[in-house]
Amino acid sequence: MPVLLLLPLCAALLSWFVPADHSRRALLLVTATVELTLAAACWFVEPASLGGELLCLDAMGRLVLSLTCALFFAASLYAVPYLESEDPGARTDFHQGLHFSNAPEATFTGCMLLFLAASVLAASTRHVGLLWVGIETTTVVSAPLISFHRHRRSLEATWKYLLICSVGIGFALIGNLLLDIAMQSEARHVVDMSVSSLSQGGGHVHPAWFKAAFVFLLVGYGAKMGIAPMHTWLPDAHSEAPSLVSALLSGALLNCAFLGIFRAQEVALSVGLAAFTSTLLLAFGFLSMLVAALFIVNLGDFKRMLAYSSVEHMGILLIALGVGIAAGRGGLLHMAGHSLIKAALFLLAGNILARYHTKSSHDVSGMAQSLPMTSALWLTGIIAITGTPPFVVFISEFFVLQGLLNGGLLLPAAYLTLLGVIFVGMITPTLHMCRGGMPHDRTAKGRENLLFVLPSACLLVLALALGLYMPEWLRESLDKAAALAFHP
Repeated sequence: MPVLLLLPLCAALLSWFVPADHSRRALLLVTATVELTLAAACWFVEPASLGGELLCLDAMGRLVLSLTCALFFAASLYAVPYLESEDPGARTDFHQGLHFSNAPEATFTGCMLLFLAASVLAASTRHVGLLWVGIETTTVVSAPLISFHRHRRSLEATWKYLLICSVGIGFALIGNLLLDIAMQSEARHVVDMSVSSLSQGGGHVHPAWFKAAFVFLLVGYGAKMGIAPMHTWLPDAHSEAPSLVSALLSGALLNCAFLGIFRAQEVALSVGLAAFTSTLLLAFGFLSMLVAALFIVNLGDFKRMLAYSSVEHMGILLIALGVGIAAGRGGLLHMAGHSLIKAALFLLAGNILARYHTKSSHDVSGMAQSLPMTSALWLTGIIAITGTPPFVVFISEFFVLQGLLNGGLLLPAAYLTLLGVIFVGMITPTLHMCRGGMPHDRTAKGRENLLFVLPSACLLVLALALGLYMPEWLRESLDKAAALAFHP
């Protein structure tokens, strides 16, 4: 556990002193490889806890940790050719024609490694205070990543991200304070804020204070998670950040925020207030799906389309958590599937943007000729993320539907309708982008760089494999994780 946490932290500090850019990229890739290896080893050798639950890796934390390290490794592979292709001097913005320059590569690499360290901290603790510290740190260190291209739109998106997420994380801090008050009693003046200790104090909980605490935690972490109506930072940040950063934000950052809500629901389940919290989770989940469906149709910006798709899938996660154990395994499987596929799509979006110099899906066509590998993977990824079999998202969404069917037909009907609208809204521009002739001002180029497509291909293959076959050890781990917070 200390190595998992300290390795990226030390590598981040070292990256500011490495003189050569190629050495810095090598450091990034080596750190990502070691972290992924250690995370994989945690599935077979349970690491020892430190400080009670300050550093403690349970089944849910292990899943989030593994996804984070896998996506960071894919983003690091993509970062090597990406950073090599970035001109350190003045550049011209293709959208407005204004000149801008990138942030120093040392800052970009260092903040990426700090983001990994903060995400590892959030995944490997069961202490709600330390979890808050980890999630807050991801906000601070990811802001320079969003504004790597220092033009007006990226700076505006960064400030919006900082403002909304900082207010949200402030709400989450108030939620932790209210949670402390809710658990106090005549015999418990000092409350241990570890999840297990909070769960064991269920006999002394003050229901009104706990309900207030959960509302603050849901709104606070929900803002970081991109849940409607606190989602407004997400489309701008994902649209303006470099594509590999968007992959990390959508695939790893949102999972860490969900982990905060998951821990709160874990305590709610133990104190007998899961019925109250489930209603809130379902309401915010369906609202997020509705907002995503309304904005995705005829959006015309393929990066913002992916961002609103993340809003949709975060809503599905909340719905699964609100439904309970009937959707338990499906909910956590959905988190994994969304992370893998969405990260792959954002990396591919970077290839499209570099080739066509536009984020408008109306101005992109003929990808099958100009970017054949990217085109095939892009179409595959869109099909996968919209819940088409046999990819893992279809399996997970089907599990969630089964859970909803236990409560009547109204919610399942709304769920299927929203999924259908989003499918049409995403597949229509995708077919236009892949088919047809190339624009007159574009000509076919040479072979694509393998490192620009290999990370996405591997992530999509993994998502397909999980849809076709789930190992028994993974099934047991998902069930164990679901038992923590998914109510009966």
